[in-house]
Amino acid sequence: MLFHVRMDVAIPRDLDPDVRAETVAKEKARALEIQRSGRWPHIWRVVGQYSNISIFDVESADDLHELLWSLPLFPFMTITIAPLTTHPSDLAVQ
Repeated sequence: MLFHVRMDVAIPRDLDPDVRAETVAKEKARALEIQRSGRWPHIWRVVGQYSNISIFDVESADDLHELLWSLPLFPFMTITIAPLTTHPSDLAVQ
């Protein structure tokens, strides 16, 4: 199943700088791990924001839920999700 996911990150300004740096490093490592598994095939930065737009290719909504909850920055994210399906006008399905 494909999902369009937007993640907006808002780390509190008063978070200890060392905790922030450690959390961001863990986030990057976890994101790379998921991408290497093939379940996070696309990620784009939203210009001028601490946000990304991603495509996840997972077995189920439950699988996506577990992946998102495993992200170290998850407590600081606002996430919007849209399930995707093929479009009848897509050249790939013609």
